[in-house]
Amino acid sequence: MDVSDEIEERLLAIVSREGLIDRSKLGRDATLESLGIASADVIVILMAVEEEFGAYIPVDGSLSDARTVGDFLAALRPHLVKPQS
Repeated sequence: MDVSDEIEERLLAIVSREGLIDRSKLGRDATLESLGIASADVIVILMAVEEEFGAYIPVDGSLSDARTVGDFLAALRPHLVKPQS
């Protein structure tokens, strides 16, 4: 498993735990709405992600425009992956 896959698995575990959603329902195409993830839930999930990864995640356009689990993961990833030097 590469670093990208590991990060995605950790993110999905957080979404599942904090959003109280069965992990098996968290497909990349699943909409946040269909999973019952409301804006307040997103904030709780973001706080948990920030704590686990020690990162600050601004609620910017890509994050607020996220409609699916895949969109959400894609919006989070740039804030969690450290650039290679």
